[in-house]
Amino acid sequence: MRWWVLFALLILKSCNYYEDKDHRREIYLIISPEEYKDKLHGFWLAQCIGNWTGLITEMDKIGNIGDIKTGDFYTRNDWKGKDQPNIWTADKSSQLDRTIDYVLAPVDSIWGADDDTDIEYMYQYLLNQHNTSFLTPEQIRNGWLKHIHKEEENFLWVSNQKAFDLMEEGLLPPETGLPANNEHYEMIDAQLTTEIFGLFAPGNPQLALDMAELPIRTTAYGPSEEIAKFYVILYSLAANIQKRDDSQIKASLIENAQYARTHLTDSLYPAKMYDFVKELYDQRYTWEQTRDSIYYRYQVLTTDGYDITKQQLYCNGCFAAGINFASSLVSYFYGEGDLKKTIKIGTLAGWDSDNPTATWSGMLGFIYGKKKVEEIFGRDLSSRYNIHRTRTNFDNSGIDNFYHMADVGVRITQRTITAHAQAKISQSGFWHIPVNL
Repeated sequence: MRWWVLFALLILKSCNYYEDKDHRREIYLIISPEEYKDKLHGFWLAQCIGNWTGLITEMDKIGNIGDIKTGDFYTRNDWKGKDQPNIWTADKSSQLDRTIDYVLAPVDSIWGADDDTDIEYMYQYLLNQHNTSFLTPEQIRNGWLKHIHKEEENFLWVSNQKAFDLMEEGLLPPETGLPANNEHYEMIDAQLTTEIFGLFAPGNPQLALDMAELPIRTTAYGPSEEIAKFYVILYSLAANIQKRDDSQIKASLIENAQYARTHLTDSLYPAKMYDFVKELYDQRYTWEQTRDSIYYRYQVLTTDGYDITKQQLYCNGCFAAGINFASSLVSYFYGEGDLKKTIKIGTLAGWDSDNPTATWSGMLGFIYGKKKVEEIFGRDLSSRYNIHRTRTNFDNSGIDNFYHMADVGVRITQRTITAHAQAKISQSGFWHIPVNL
C-alpha cells in the first residue's frame, strides 16, 4: 500500500468531517483545547516518569563485544531487581542500593529536570517568549547561551556540548550540527530534545518537521537527523489517536510508525534498523531476542552501514543515535501502547535507557492524558518541575508546574495551527484543523 493511502486511512479513522455550504466534504481533526491541555500535562508527567525510571539503568548494559552471544544485557527477570554498575561507576564490584522499578514523585515532591526534558522545556519557553512557531538561528543560540551553564556541570554531552561550544565561538545553527564543525553529529542528542515540536502541530507532520528543522539541525545531520524527524512525526500523529481502547491504540501506533518509516531514506541505516526490528516483532521474537539480535547485527557485525564499533569510540558509541534508535523501537513495538510495559522494556533494553523511556512515555502520556496516567499508576503524582536542576535563568527561580507548562503549550499550538495550518476555532472553542489528503 502506498504511504499516502495508508496515511489517508489513518486520518479518516480518527477525524470528523462535515460538508460546507458548497457541499464539499472536508476532513478535520477536531480537538478540544481543554482536553489538549490535559494531554500536554500527561506528556510532561509521563515523560518524567519514564526519564527517571530509565536513569536507574542508564549505561548499565551497552553490549559486551567479547560476549558474542548475548552482550550481557538485562532481561524481564531483572525488573524489581538490583541496579547494576554503569560505565561511570568507579568500583564495579559495588552493589548499588537502587531497585529497578518505576520512579513516581509524590504530590508533595518535585520532579527534577534532566537532559531528556530540559531542552524541550527551553524550546517551548523560547517559542512562547518570541511569540513564534519558527525559531531563528539567533534565537536558538541566544537561548542556549542564556539558559545553559557555561562552567559548572551543565548536563550536556557529545553533540549538544560541541554545539554549545561552537555557539560560544559565534557559530549559529545549522552550522553547529554540520560534520565539518561538529564531529559528534551522529550522536543521540537531537532525538531527545525535539520531539515536542510534533505536539505543536497536531495531525500535521510536515508542519511539525518544518518547525523542528532548525532545532534538529542544531546538533544533528544525516542519519541522526532522520531519526529525530522520525520521532517528531510520531508525536504529531499521536494527536490522531483519540480513542482510548488498548487494541485501537496498538494498531494506530503501528500505522503511525509505518507512515514515519516512509520519511527514512531506504539506503541509510535508520531505515534498515526499523525494517529489521519490525520484522522480528512481526515474527513474534521476544523483546529480549530482538534486543540481542540488534546488538549482534549492529555492534558485532556492523551491518547496514552502521560502523560505530569500527570507529573505536568511547563506550563503543553507546551515545550514538543509531543503536539507541534501534533499541527504542524495541520498547515502542513490544510495549504495544501499554505505558507501564513500554517503560519497563525501555528501562531493561540497554544503552542510553532513559532516552527511549522518556520519548515513548511522553508520547503515550500525551495520548492518555494526565488523569489517565495517574490512574494507570494508581496514585496522584507531583506536577511541579525544577528546570534549574539542569538549566538556568528561567522565571520563578526555575520552579514551574505541568499545569502552567501545558497552558503555554496550548497557546503555542493554537497560534501555530491557526497561522500555519488554516485551522478554525468554533464558537464552542474547539479547534478544527483541516486535513489535506
